[in-house]
Amino acid sequence: MQPGQEAPAWTFLTHHARVLLEIARNPEARLREIASWIGITERTVQNIVNDLHDAGYLTRERVGRHNRYTLNGDLDFRYPTEAGMPVRRLIAMFTDRDLPDGPPSPQS
Repeated sequence: MQPGQEAPAWTFLTHHARVLLEIARNPEARLREIASWIGITERTVQNIVNDLHDAGYLTRERVGRHNRYTLNGDLDFRYPTEAGMPVRRLIAMFTDRDLPDGPPSPQS
């Protein structure tokens, strides 16, 4: 992108992918935090987490007043052109990356 040029309005990753990645980075993150990190509403994050849970990509465990999420990275992508490729490959590609202004790592 050239200096002074606006960033495009589209992105390569869907909100579902971004929520999945934030949960992978911090399995005890609150929906409010995820919404803030991604820049979407808490309600949208809640709907996405429900979608991911219903499809088997994550499970929820109640811990006190919040949830802890566990991802099932062995499930394949849903779209036919990526069928046969486990979602853990996407998770590994992005969660190993340090984000300068992103969410805190689970180790902190």
